Amino acid sequence: MRIARLASLCLIAGTVLVALAQAPAARAEDVAAQDWSFNGPFGTYDRGSLQRGYQVYKEVCSTCHSMKYLSYRNLEGIGLSEAQVKAIAAGYTVDGDLNDDGSKVLQRNGLPSDRFVSPFPNDKAARASNNGALPPDQSSLVNAREGGSDYIYAVLTGYVTPPAGFKVSDGMNYNAAFSGHQIAMPKPLSDDQVTYTDGTKATLPQEAHDVVTFLTWAANPEMEERKRMGVHVVLFLLILTGIVYTVKRKVWADVH
Repeated sequence: MRIARLASLCLIAGTVLVALAQAPAARAEDVAAQDWSFNGPFGTYDRGSLQRGYQVYKEVCSTCHSMKYLSYRNLEGIGLSEAQVKAIAAGYTVDGDLNDDGSKVLQRNGLPSDRFVSPFPNDKAARASNNGALPPDQSSLVNAREGGSDYIYAVLTGYVTPPAGFKVSDGMNYNAAFSGHQIAMPKPLSDDQVTYTDGTKATLPQEAHDVVTFLTWAANPEMEERKRMGVHVVLFLLILTGIVYTVKRKVWADVH
């Protein structure tokens, strides 16, 4: 009896894991689902899109938004080489050691182990430069917003002409996807906002798709490994279920 129960539990556990892997991410109302390479139980990140997305972040988003939980060495996860990462990090100036008498912090070139350099020294400076609005850190932005990747994409592409009669407050911008439809952030992307190094045409939808792919990776860099492990666990449980069932049939073969 215990063996039979164990077999049932293993089968149930495997079914639950498959269901969780296949379940779509929660979406805010009226946000259309996009076709992401990382969707589904076997989805993976598109390295080309990741690298283009990092370019969009670096050239556009990083002027206002920090990514304080990422280090430059993490960029190897999007397919960049160690030499490329070192060159990117060295392009930034960061605080180093104190001088000999401890009166001044010396500056140095960045290292792969350094965190991404923030555009502002503190939140007050960030608000002062953005009409009182604090640009959110983008390290885990996708996980922090209902609707995740689909919602962020909808906001980036949602800057349209407001409907007749809709009054947009001073300093605000109309966005069809944003709650209340008024957002402090001006439209960040447009066609040809960047020039992709791989020759991809930089349309607004392409830029938004690429940068959201990068932001999704930044918030979930372990996703691919987690999915691989999930598949291995499900296969193990299925094999274990078969073994347990076979043993049960053998043990109880003579019992009628």
